[in-house]
Amino acid sequence: MATFVDRVVLHVSGGTGGHGCVSVKREKFKPLGGPDGGNGGNGGDVILRVDGQTTTLLDYHHAPHRHATNGGPGMGDWRGGKNGETLVLSVPDGTVVKSKDGTVLADLVGIGAEYLAAAGGIGGLGNAALSSQKRRAPGFALLGIEGDSRDIVLELKSIADIALVGFPSAGKSSLIAAMSAARPKIADYPFTTLVPNLGVVQAGDVRFTIADVPGLIEGASEGRGLGHNFLRHVERCAALVHVLDCGTLESDRDPLSDLAIIENELEKYAVDMSYAGTDGEVVPLNERPKLVVLNKVDLPDGRDMAEFVRPDLEARGYRVFEVSATSHEGLRALSFAMAEIVHAARDAAKAAPPKVAAPVLRPRAVNETGFTIRREEKNLEPLFRVQGEKPERWVKQTDFNNEEAIGYLADRLAKLGIETELYKMGAKPGDTVVIGGEDGVVFDWEPTIMAGAELLATPRGTDIRIADIGERPTRSQKREEQIERREAKAAARAELEAERKAGIWTESVSRRRAGRPVTEHGLEDGNDD
Repeated sequence: MATFVDRVVLHVSGGTGGHGCVSVKREKFKPLGGPDGGNGGNGGDVILRVDGQTTTLLDYHHAPHRHATNGGPGMGDWRGGKNGETLVLSVPDGTVVKSKDGTVLADLVGIGAEYLAAAGGIGGLGNAALSSQKRRAPGFALLGIEGDSRDIVLELKSIADIALVGFPSAGKSSLIAAMSAARPKIADYPFTTLVPNLGVVQAGDVRFTIADVPGLIEGASEGRGLGHNFLRHVERCAALVHVLDCGTLESDRDPLSDLAIIENELEKYAVDMSYAGTDGEVVPLNERPKLVVLNKVDLPDGRDMAEFVRPDLEARGYRVFEVSATSHEGLRALSFAMAEIVHAARDAAKAAPPKVAAPVLRPRAVNETGFTIRREEKNLEPLFRVQGEKPERWVKQTDFNNEEAIGYLADRLAKLGIETELYKMGAKPGDTVVIGGEDGVVFDWEPTIMAGAELLATPRGTDIRIADIGERPTRSQKREEQIERREAKAAARAELEAERKAGIWTESVSRRRAGRPVTEHGLEDGNDD
């Protein structure tokens, strides 16, 4: 079973906001004391926070779905709903947060660093908050909105100053165990180290951290061995230490060829842009300061091999150290050389403050409406799609089982200017309007003629405009009624024309239809006039 996980896909969602309450204050001798419905509580947020006691992402590997608590609904007597509790997820120091497409969202370095992974939904307003001078007793409330839901990728990149790299069984684990209090697994077979190990080293006044990553072999960039999966843990290091095995028993290997293979694999590794220096630039691994350690010189063949390859390595410009993790020979000099590099890197970081992009303030344009309308076509019929933060949020807050709530939404959309813009784009009554994306709410557009706040003579929770809309015929019914009226008019004209030709007065036609008798010449019986 896995005990170390450094990359997970986490599904996070904020809590849903509570619904607003519809309530009317009722007291003795005061049956209608006004609206007193409270607001719903906000949903809880999901926050990632660096915790010094957390060293792996294993918990999120087993339970990748995390949801914050929902907000409570509003209650009568102006009582608001309870806010959802914030869900804090502890992550190791050095965790990088990315989107599914690889975009870096946050680089969490330092104890207490936080990132808002998913915001909770806002609670709906109660009818007390919706009341005004014109709408004194609203019979509706706004609904709570669902919180953000997203998939994020967490990648752990260890916080270390020095990285030990080399072939499997080169002695990296033995070296970190000899120089620090770390106790990694050590055995006499390759790929003993399956997870990165960290150790703290004290050299004089400088304290720094060294990291031991699983060994690299030729073809690691193509996935051989453990591949490049763990090289992300050395991306933050200031320097690399090549640990070369001088006591290898393999005839086809020697320290020089091992160094060339490791350098080639490091060159093929692309450093993630999530880590950059103080100047905003990312330094490739093979261009960082390097030390070469010739390990296992306590063996007779190992010392001979170290003396043989040392001149060649120094001629290439490397600082070479002959050490033995077993006898601790040369470890003190190596630790001070590491401390020197770390001290120089820290001084450079202090001297060169990080580049901070100047904030750009973009005021809202005078003619900016806050929404967009796009004309589309579906089933050979026009479709108008409305998108924008406000209209989409308002639709989610509307209770479509309440006519007054629908009328309130229509008034808000009209005040925002959506109906005016639909007119300009050629929309006609009965056309399909969608507010939102692919999962948006679909309407048959019926332009608002009058403002709804003045139409409160109807009972609370109803809107006479919505009632009228429910009785309006469809487009096909309107077409049929128009044809019937046209045919009725044509028949009436034909009848009048026939009576005119027959000598019947036009004026008497209406009288005869009313049931009053007429004479042969069109005069009423008994009419003295």
